[in-house]
Amino acid sequence: MTLWGGRFTTESNKFFKEFNSSLSFDYVLAKEDIFASIAWSKSLKENGILNQKEQNIIENALTSLLEDIQKNLKSILVSGSEDIHSWIETNLIQKIGILGKKLHTGRSRNDQITTDLKLWCKNQLSILLNSITKLQKIFVSIAESNHDVIMPGYTHLQRAQPITFSYWCLAYVEMLRRDSSRLKDIFKRLNISPLGSGAVSGTAWKIDRKKLALSMGFDSATRNSLDSVSDRDYVIELLSAASIGMIHLSRFSEDLIFFNSREADFIELSDSITSGSSLMPQKKNPDALELIRAKCGRVHGSLVSILIVLKALPLSYNKDMQEDKEGLFDSLKTWNDCLSMAGLVINNLTVNRVSCRKAAEKGYLNATEIADYLVQKGMPFREAHNISGQIVLRAIQEKKSLNDLELMIFQKYSQLIKKDIYKNITLESCLEKRSSQGGVAPSQVYLEIMKAKKRLNIL
Repeated sequence: MTLWGGRFTTESNKFFKEFNSSLSFDYVLAKEDIFASIAWSKSLKENGILNQKEQNIIENALTSLLEDIQKNLKSILVSGSEDIHSWIETNLIQKIGILGKKLHTGRSRNDQITTDLKLWCKNQLSILLNSITKLQKIFVSIAESNHDVIMPGYTHLQRAQPITFSYWCLAYVEMLRRDSSRLKDIFKRLNISPLGSGAVSGTAWKIDRKKLALSMGFDSATRNSLDSVSDRDYVIELLSAASIGMIHLSRFSEDLIFFNSREADFIELSDSITSGSSLMPQKKNPDALELIRAKCGRVHGSLVSILIVLKALPLSYNKDMQEDKEGLFDSLKTWNDCLSMAGLVINNLTVNRVSCRKAAEKGYLNATEIADYLVQKGMPFREAHNISGQIVLRAIQEKKSLNDLELMIFQKYSQLIKKDIYKNITLESCLEKRSSQGGVAPSQVYLEIMKAKKRLNIL
């Protein structure tokens, strides 16, 4: 059954019906559509369109319909209906007869679909926030157990300054914290009900839209129907948040892919999330991380797609907007799956402490400490930086670490350098000096772990 057949004298072309149908993906909104339909039936009862008995019959039938499909949601797909709205209305009429035809009074699929989609998005926000929190907790736990593992920090993929594995973990805790903050911010704009906006200009019935909104768990009702039925800002925002979140997971994946390489050998990934080669028996491939990295592009593609769909789209609703769902559904599931997989990866890796420290001892990561040492002795930083660079060059030529250079060599470059230079350029000293907020000093890292545990309710 179509919801719009009265105006037409001939049947729709079969291919057009398939091309026009959205049931293959919007069937997932069945629960939300039934929930909103029950709320709408109560508003119709308040307007005298339904009496109490009729409203009860409709509500009970819709509830029964929900119970049926919860057993097998995909059973909806074999119906041949145009969309989830027509499927529910058709099945409601089959259950209770002509009374079911009253439910759509004053309502349009235009306000119906965006209401359903907002309700679905609210639920997904809750799921995503929970997944982000779980991953943060895993990072904090790994940080706490690896607080003393010194490793190189990188810029330009070159060893830069020593950090700890714990400090690296906390960097991703901060990224995830921003992801969570973005979703909470989106929720404020998302949580406004469009139901009762009608097709384009509102409903002719005296619907208390604020009361209706509150009954569905929204904070308020939208203020302009022309905008309400065509607003998909919340889809853009969610896909934007998902894209940023996936960038974070992609960077995480790239870090661990490098850390896991034999060239770095900082970590070893668990057998449970790696695979082998069909030809080379020695291989242990980081497939999970590579897939997370690749799926980032998939989510970004959905964001670009909805931006192009909405670009220059005239007010109000247009069928173009049917293209808002598949990318959104897929992207939020992909993001959530990748959050879970990232947790599985990080929670089951082994940190190679010895390899991490050996790498930190190479590459002259303590060169900045020489410059800072000279500054403490009264030398201007730019001059100290230049001298430190010359000392590094000398150490490279002699194939020695800075710690292994004789004092007389240091003093060839500056008489300000004394024997205490050696205790100033140890890895531990490099870490401990960076004790300002956000620094890598063990005391600061410990403080941030404690703050994160409190924030995340980790006992």
